[in-house]
Amino acid sequence: MMKAFVTVKLKNGVLDPQGKAIAHTLNDIGFPEVLAANQGKVIELDLKEGTPESKIKEMCDKLLANPVIESYQIEVKSA
Repeated sequence: MMKAFVTVKLKNGVLDPQGKAIAHTLNDIGFPEVLAANQGKVIELDLKEGTPESKIKEMCDKLLANPVIESYQIEVKSA
């Protein structure tokens, strides 16, 4: 078995209201050093050993990310 970690984030220039709210709230509760925040998600997949990264990319493009507004990064590890 192997694991793939897919990190999905909004592309630069796409409005991130959740990230803005996170940064604002952190400032309000005493963390003025926070200038900005970006919100994203991490998806952990358990896969059959030997699954090619091209298959994981296909999963991302078809379901896990919206390639129009999101970018993603794939990290594969042996379990």
